[in-house]
Amino acid sequence: MTHDKDAKNDEKYLADLIMDFVEYIEIERGRSIRTAENYNLYMDRLVEFAGNIPVGQITDELVRKYRLWLNRFVDEQGRELSLITQSYHLIALRSFLKYCAQRDIPTLDASRVNLPRTQKKQGSFLLAEEVARLFDAIPLDQPSGLRDRAIIELLFSGGMRVSELCSINCDQLNLDRREFTIRGKGGKDRPIFISQSAADTIEQYLQTRSDGLKPLFLNNSRNIVESDGVDLSEARRLTPRSIQRIVSKYAQTAGITKHVTPHTLRHSFATDLLMNGADLRSVQSMLG
Repeated sequence: MTHDKDAKNDEKYLADLIMDFVEYIEIERGRSIRTAENYNLYMDRLVEFAGNIPVGQITDELVRKYRLWLNRFVDEQGRELSLITQSYHLIALRSFLKYCAQRDIPTLDASRVNLPRTQKKQGSFLLAEEVARLFDAIPLDQPSGLRDRAIIELLFSGGMRVSELCSINCDQLNLDRREFTIRGKGGKDRPIFISQSAADTIEQYLQTRSDGLKPLFLNNSRNIVESDGVDLSEARRLTPRSIQRIVSKYAQTAGITKHVTPHTLRHSFATDLLMNGADLRSVQSMLG
């Protein structure tokens, strides 16, 4: 009888261990204060659900009911928890159980806690008819229209990231061969091949330029002047945000109801290749 009483006195309760666990996450595991605070919140939610129980009472059945509780949870603002946020709660529980194991505190094995399956969002893409409408929405009777058409044709026919597009300089292009090399993610160089239509549009656009500046695509700020500490070429280089606005503007003009971004055009490029028989590995290589 005395032995059972001693064992009961040795039991570790959730609330008693959470603060030690959070400090362990921050100090021993080297996580940020923000991460430690989040883990504290997630573990407090477990106490809110189960009460301040001995950690030895964390079982498969309790975890199953906890997952159901998280899935039905609604906060004071009436918001539910996304699957990602539910996963964060369970990841915190896993870490807590591993921490208990390190301290030889009997409880459920961390590997018993499974995470909910989150569906990956499918990347949106434009149909061929929508791409044609997007091109047709851009006026070609002025330099800015030629620039914008060249931008959108390059995004679609080259499959580039918007940051890669912004970095292109005029001297990189070989319009006769319709190819050039860019430095992509991770500092890796890869070739870009573009359509004849894109090459023709770029050539027409460059014929309207007499500024001698390096970037292929410039903003319209003509009041920027070169001075000490100001690189005129870089000051006039079009930014990713500006290209996002350009793409969005013409998508709206074309009456496309989808949310269209530069990444949509990159994904449309990949989809177009796959639908026309390219193998996935080749497409992944071309996308960098």
